[in-house]
Amino acid sequence: MVQTIGPFRYQSLQPNPDPDKGSTSPSQVPESPESGEELSSEEQGGQTQNSRLKGAKSKMEKDFALRGIRVDRFEPGLVACTLKVPPRLTDRNGRLASGAIANMVDAVGASVVHAERLPMNVSVDMSISFQSTAKAELEITSSTLGLTGGYSGTSVLLKNKATGELIAEGRHSLCRKQATKL
Repeated sequence: MVQTIGPFRYQSLQPNPDPDKGSTSPSQVPESPESGEELSSEEQGGQTQNSRLKGAKSKMEKDFALRGIRVDRFEPGLVACTLKVPPRLTDRNGRLASGAIANMVDAVGASVVHAERLPMNVSVDMSISFQSTAKAELEITSSTLGLTGGYSGTSVLLKNKATGELIAEGRHSLCRKQATKL
């Protein structure tokens, strides 16, 4: 069964059809550029192929970094995930790249606001403290610091799952678009 939670799409645990890759693992569902939407050369709805391709590329880049995240817990005020660090997200030394950490702080921090049943927001500020490096499986926990009007604050912790060592701590501020009175 495929479920969409915030920016994540995943399937429940199922036997892996490829015997070379192990027996059972959560299978990730890579998203298409726009859920079943085909890219054509004609203008549709005021969008040209070029602008739609740019949107698809941006979405593809974001999904590329998030692919492989397993959502373990999703409830108001708390989102807990795990990620085995894949080679595509490592730097030349084999450690998790700082850009991948920033992307995770952004996405998982925003998803905890979505867990509060609020509309998705726009990132206003992110602060990340890099404490250590990571090569193994990570535990990513995001919690709500506060919700006031259209402003939300979240905290995201990335830890080494085996040792509990803190890899990075991020603070993420988001604002919700206010409805106009026009």
